Amino acid sequence: MDILLTQEEIRVLGCLMEKEMATPEYYPLSINALVSACNQKSNRDPVTSYPEDTVVKALEGLRQKSCAMESSGSRVQRYAQTFSRLYNLKRSEEAIMCILFVRGAQTNGEIRSRTGRLYHFADLEELQGVVSDLERVGLVKALPKQPGKKECRYTHLLQGDPLVQLDEAYAIGNVQVNEIEQVGSFKDEVAMLRRELRHLKEEFEAFKAQFK
Repeated sequence: MDILLTQEEIRVLGCLMEKEMATPEYYPLSINALVSACNQKSNRDPVTSYPEDTVVKALEGLRQKSCAMESSGSRVQRYAQTFSRLYNLKRSEEAIMCILFVRGAQTNGEIRSRTGRLYHFADLEELQGVVSDLERVGLVKALPKQPGKKECRYTHLLQGDPLVQLDEAYAIGNVQVNEIEQVGSFKDEVAMLRRELRHLKEEFEAFKAQFK
C-alpha cells in the first residue's frame, strides 16, 4: 500500500463512498451532511462524535493524498471521493472497501449482508472472488481466525498491516517485560545484600561485645 490514512480519514472516505452508492441524489456531500454521516449510529463501528473541524482536517488529508476533491457547480461546498478512481475499483470492490472502512474487519458473510444497499453479490463465492482480487492488489488482508470462529475476517490495509503492527506491539511489550524483570531481579539482589549487611553488622557488634 502506497497510501496510509488516519482513522478519521478512513471514516470520512468510507462515508463518501457509501453515500455515493446508496444515495447518489444527495451526493457530493456538504460538510454538514458528511459530519452527520460520520457520526450516524447505524452501520458504524466504532460510533463516533467527530466535530466539524475533525472532518474538515480529514478531508484536507484525503485531498492531499488524491483520495477526495471539492466538487464544483454548487453554492455550498461539497466533497466527493476519488479513491475509487485512483485504484480503478469496480462497484463490487467499492462496496467491500466501503464496508471495511465504516465497519472495520468483517467476515465474508458479514460483508455480503451489509453491502446489500451498495451492491448485490449473488453468493459468497462471487464475493470471495472479489475479496481475492482486492487481496492481490494489496488493499485487503485476511486476519487469523479468532478462537471458536469458523470464518476469518478481512480488513483493509489503508492504515498499514495490522499483523505487522501487532508484532511490533508484542515486541515492545516483550522489551518492557524484560526491563521490568531486570528491575525486579535488581531489587531482589539489593534486598539480599541488605540482609547480608545487617547480618554482618550483628556479628561485628557481637564480636565487639567480647572485649567490653
